Amino acid sequence: MQVQLRVARREDCPRLLELINELALYERAPQEVTVDLQHFEDAGFGNQPVWKAFVAETDGFIAGFALYYVRYSTWKGSRLYLEDLIVTEAMRGQGIGKLLFNRIVQEARELGFNGMSWQVLDWNEPAINFYKKYEAGLEAGWLNASLSTEQIIDFKS
Repeated sequence: MQVQLRVARREDCPRLLELINELALYERAPQEVTVDLQHFEDAGFGNQPVWKAFVAETDGFIAGFALYYVRYSTWKGSRLYLEDLIVTEAMRGQGIGKLLFNRIVQEARELGFNGMSWQVLDWNEPAINFYKKYEAGLEAGWLNASLSTEQIIDFKS
């Protein structure tokens, strides 16, 4: 099996959303994916793109991708934030995730970021073990906080 890595294109977005939904199902939160295709495409390929992705393709089939954006830390400076690293379940264990992760680390180096960060669920042992191979630091003690679209629209100060 030969895997080609390339930068994602607008026409890849429907497949990327399929993989995002596959990941959400794996992470036991399929209802949390609320982005629609148009918004996803515009966010990556519109006038002010906010994300970039690399896809792993084999025989014209997108088997996985790594999507990132720039995060600014007042403590550390500009950092690459790896939002998603996804390999379709049927193709896991074949080195595709490693190729994608290595490409993301290379991107962080090429763009001069002061590091990179991402999240992993505390019960996702395969992912945790994968990141440990890179000697990644895994932080405890942080809780995720968020506001939904509805909460922002309905906000009253």
